[in-house]
Amino acid sequence: MPASERLRIVRPAAPALHGRAAEDLRFIRETMESSGTFTAVPGFAGMGMGAVACGAAVLATMQHAPGAWLAVWLVAACAAAVLGLAGISRKARRAGTPILRGVGSKFVRCFCPPLAAGALLTLALHRAGLDEALPGTWLLLYGAGLVTAGAFSIRIIRVLGACFMVLGSAALFAPAESGDLWMALGFGGLHMASGFVIWRRNGG
Repeated sequence: MPASERLRIVRPAAPALHGRAAEDLRFIRETMESSGTFTAVPGFAGMGMGAVACGAAVLATMQHAPGAWLAVWLVAACAAAVLGLAGISRKARRAGTPILRGVGSKFVRCFCPPLAAGALLTLALHRAGLDEALPGTWLLLYGAGLVTAGAFSIRIIRVLGACFMVLGSAALFAPAESGDLWMALGFGGLHMASGFVIWRRNGG
């Protein structure tokens, strides 16, 4: 067989080897991303979320109509969510951590279902005239989301979630008029305290 024909037979093996190596590298990278720890939880933004909740608690105590009370907390929740998402995006971008891929995706998928359940229960309880059950429900489900998502994040997130669940359980059986106090302690105090710890230990 001429040498030129032998060369034509051997040459295609090189691209195949290169493609296999690229596939192996991609698999290794995706495996490392999915098995790591999501560290892009914001500390400074968490303190801001706590400050928003404390302000909302003060405003909510001034409301006499259930609809107005609920509106205060819903606006505060939206503002806190914007702060939190901005903080996560900034910290993740700085650390080069993907949010919607790998371990970040697992964190989001575990955190969102309890929040979705809370949104549906908010509508159902408000329509039934049971707004006094909302503080405990919100605290409990938010804590459940943090506990489950915290399995893929730093330890303080799981501890924070457990604290929220304890406060939520207490709020469900506490006098109705103390709802805003429980909200201030949970969404305000716990967020500011944990945010400060995260800021000092993990940055951002």
